[in-house]
This record gives sequence, C-alpha cells and structure tokens, in this order.
Amino acid sequence: MATINQNFRKLAAGYLFPEISRRARLFLEAHPDAKLHRLGIGNTTEALPPAIIAGLQQKVLGLSKVETYTGYGDEQGDAPLRQALSRYYASLGVTIQPDEFFVSDGAKADAANIQTLFSEKNVVAIQDPAYPVYVDSNVASGRTGLFNEAKGCYEGFVYLPGTEENNFFPEPPNSKVDLIYLCSPNNPTGAVATHAQLQAFVDYARTYKAVIIYDAAYAEYISDPSLPKTIFEIPGARECAIELNSFSKFAGFTGVRLGWTIVPHELEAEDSAPGELHRFWFRRQVTFFNGASNIAQAGGLAVLSEEGLAQSRAVIAYYMENARIIREGLQDIGLTVFGGDNAPYLWVRTPGGLRSWEFFDRLLQQCHVIVTPGSGFGPAGDQYIRVSAFGHREAIHAAVESIKRNLIVK
Repeated sequence: MATINQNFRKLAAGYLFPEISRRARLFLEAHPDAKLHRLGIGNTTEALPPAIIAGLQQKVLGLSKVETYTGYGDEQGDAPLRQALSRYYASLGVTIQPDEFFVSDGAKADAANIQTLFSEKNVVAIQDPAYPVYVDSNVASGRTGLFNEAKGCYEGFVYLPGTEENNFFPEPPNSKVDLIYLCSPNNPTGAVATHAQLQAFVDYARTYKAVIIYDAAYAEYISDPSLPKTIFEIPGARECAIELNSFSKFAGFTGVRLGWTIVPHELEAEDSAPGELHRFWFRRQVTFFNGASNIAQAGGLAVLSEEGLAQSRAVIAYYMENARIIREGLQDIGLTVFGGDNAPYLWVRTPGGLRSWEFFDRLLQQCHVIVTPGSGFGPAGDQYIRVSAFGHREAIHAAVESIKRNLIVK
C-alpha cells in the first residue's frame, strides 16, 4: 500500500502567489470593466537583449545540423559556461574554480534540492521575511512542526526577523542552528547585507559548523560599490557557505530558466570533511538531473560576454528607474518606503496599522493595483507589502498614478 509524505499536510493553506491570483480573479468577475495594474509577482517584462538572442539563435541553428548537433552535456553544466562564470566572479574579486559551479534550471529549484545534502534533523534558521520556497521546501522535507496560525509561523524553525530597527537584515541566531537561509539583496524587502553583517554570519557558521545557503539572485542590481555581491567576498565563507544565483532577473531568463549553485571544495558540515559536500552535490546532480537546456546555456554564455553584460545591465537600469518612480510616487502620498535602491523590490509599510492582506485588498478595490502582501513571506512581513519594479514603463506610471489618485490612506 502506497502512503504519502504527510509533511505536505503541514503546509499552510494557499501558496502566496496563487492566492493573489484568486483574489484578482474574483475582483475581475465582480468588476469586468476594470483594468488591473500589476505590481505584484516579480516577473520580468522587457525583451531579451540582442547579444543574448544571437547566442540562443546560434545554438538553435546548430541543433538543426548534424555537424553541430549536441545532445546530453555534462550534468553539472557545459565547461565553457562554468569557465565564463569563474571569470565573472573574478571580476568581482573572488576566485571560484569552474568545477565549483553547478549549472541548473534556476535558483528556486536549487534552493529546495540542496536540502538533500542534509539530515532532516537539522535545525533551520530562516531570514524573516523570506522567499517562500526556503520555508515550504523545508516543511515538506520534515524539518518543522505544524504551522501556528496565531503566530503565523512554523514550529521548529528559528526565525531571524528583519525589522526597521535592524534595516531588515537580522543578527545571527542566539542559539545553535545547523542550516541558515539568507538572501541578499533580499526578496522581499530589497535590503542588502553589508560586509560586516555577512562576516558575523560566517563567523557564527564556522563556530557552530553550520552551513549558510545564500541566495544572491539579485546581486546584479546592487549599485553601491561598498556592498558585497557574493558571500565569497567574506573571509572564511568558502568553509561554510553555498551560494545560489540565477540568470532570471540578471538577464530576463525567467522563462528561459538557467541558474547556478556554488559548492566550494572547502565546505564542511559538523560531521563531514572538506570536499565531501561538494562530492555529494556532484553525485546528486549526475544522478537526478540531466543538465540545463543546452540552448539556455548558450544564452547564459552570451550574457557573460562583454556585450551581453552591458546590454543586460542596461535592462537592469531600466527596472531600477521603475523602482525610483514607484518609490517617489508612494512617498508623495505619505507612505513609508524601503528598498528599491539596490534591488528591484520596494518594501512598503502599511498605513494605519493595517495588516498586509487588508492593505492588499484596499489597493485592489480602490486603485485596481496588485501588490504582494508581506505576510506571505513570513510573520515579520505582516504590516508591509512588496512592490515589484518589473514592468513596462507606461504600466508603472499608470499604477503609481492610480494609487496617488485613488488610495484613501487613512
């Protein structure tokens, strides 16, 4: 008799983004003539730059000819792409060997799959608020108790609250944990950790033989040169950190799907020797994964060319101008706004003590604007909303003007 993984029953009802879609659908059914302005889900909107399209097309054309056709590649990623990634990190002042990169179909999948390296008995610390996959995948893997409705959190997790008082980046845990999830620039708050803040976590992890799972998917949005773009800028991080990254927001690959994970040779856990976790992840990938699309990898290689980087960064600058427009527009009507300077997300305090879903509904009903309720990212987000800067410029202007014209703040 087959039995199920009962940990799935622990998952809180309604994944965040489907619930947003459900409420939007009900609104449109009641108001069929309304036009919704979407500042919610962080999906890219602008066309891929010419250099990247050329790389993708060249690979597709190559697949049409026997002489240049390729089938399976290395499960850990094509060698030219891993070499290009190594050069990219060298431009950040960091040495990562090509064989320490594992190319995948995106950071989201890796954030969940990486847990297969670790015992389900590990105590997990989660930066709060956090991208839902960190939480839900650990719940499904059996590392938590039940969801506490009153507190809005899972029993068994160690939550590390990011608040206005600590600029939305927490201190290390005050007790022993085994796995630590960090995201910088943070989704949803837009906060970016400093070198000193990351050093504190690296020092903690080395002391307790913990492992940091560090999501740097938005690192290319950092414009402040004093802020780290990779945790491997921090001394000692190679012994205790795994870094996840992605071309999704870097180069508009949300639909193309391509990312990478860095597992250093020196990485170790409490009961492992240096090199063992790297070997385990290699074994996991070659056993359970056939490699990212060779077409997508050709696109990734084009992104990392001199021309591709310049064109991708121009698109990033476009989104960051959107963020400026949103921030200034919301501030004009008295809302308190964080982020949006080194990340494509703005973290907005709800007015009048409203809870995040209450403010979501108010923006939907009064302004026809879709945002993302902060409580969907964890208990620390319940009096905030996330606003995304991804969108066409005219759509961004229209959404901001609708809020300025129609929102009754009090």
